[in-house]
Amino acid sequence: MPAVSVVIRSYNEEKHIAKLLTGIRSQTLDDVEVILVDSGSTDHTVALAERGGARIVHIAKEEFSFGRALNRGCAAASGDILVFASAHVYPLRKDWLEHLVAPLADPQVALSYGRQVGNECTRFSEHQVFEAWFPAVSTRRQPHNFCNNANCAIRRQGWQERRYDEVLTGLEDLAWARLARQQGGHIAYVAEAAIAHVHEETWSRIRNRYRREAMALRQIEPSIRFGLADFVGLTTSNIVSDLKAAARQRQLRQQWAEIALFRFNQFYGTWRGHAAPGAVDGALRERFYYPAETQPDSAAVSSNGTPSTLTANIEYKS
Repeated sequence: MPAVSVVIRSYNEEKHIAKLLTGIRSQTLDDVEVILVDSGSTDHTVALAERGGARIVHIAKEEFSFGRALNRGCAAASGDILVFASAHVYPLRKDWLEHLVAPLADPQVALSYGRQVGNECTRFSEHQVFEAWFPAVSTRRQPHNFCNNANCAIRRQGWQERRYDEVLTGLEDLAWARLARQQGGHIAYVAEAAIAHVHEETWSRIRNRYRREAMALRQIEPSIRFGLADFVGLTTSNIVSDLKAAARQRQLRQQWAEIALFRFNQFYGTWRGHAAPGAVDGALRERFYYPAETQPDSAAVSSNGTPSTLTANIEYKS
């Protein structure tokens, strides 16, 4: 088995990082290197990551982009296989890494990515998004460019041949996969390589996430258009679909308002991003990458203000 390095990008993730690192240490693959690329955390993320065995790479706020942080982490990693994981995910199986990297044994596979699901914190509509984008059935040669760097693996050689775009405001994974496929590579989707992806976002953060991704998509695929009619139509159709799903699950009364708000902010952000895909100034960078509501969490801090022990309970599936 080739050596594996896991690259994690982080900013104020003390609430989640311990669970991810515990999950990595519990994998069936041994001697996995962990690189944490931190962009100025003000909480105990870095201390917890160091305690969990991660090597820290720092990137200044003013230099940060998703692609640049990823390139810094890849450059610092020593593994033949580079695995990417968001700091707020955790594996659901002890063989997560084993399944995720397995397709790369085929030299024609340039990238593999795994399934994502929500947890008890996930909003109802985001559960629906995960189900649509990350199905329960694997695909060894995917016929489109979609992938996601929250749970993904590539070869180091592939990264050396094509670095991640450092200008895009998001979707650097899709841009990389698009180029890899144009050059003859294949993308594998591995449903067995499952992680839980924890999004605990305010409505403004959801709106900004979809806005910056839409801005990036316009740069990657300039022919794509998303107008007012698309905003209204997709907001309406997805609200209706989610309401029906909530009714089937007997959650309609509890979820109807949140469904409407999520889908409105999702597609309003998408519409704004497509309408103004230009340059990102300093104020917009701050809104996209360092939202004001991102505050240090006290969950991983002991009563005397020092990092607590690195422990996390994970119930793995067989």
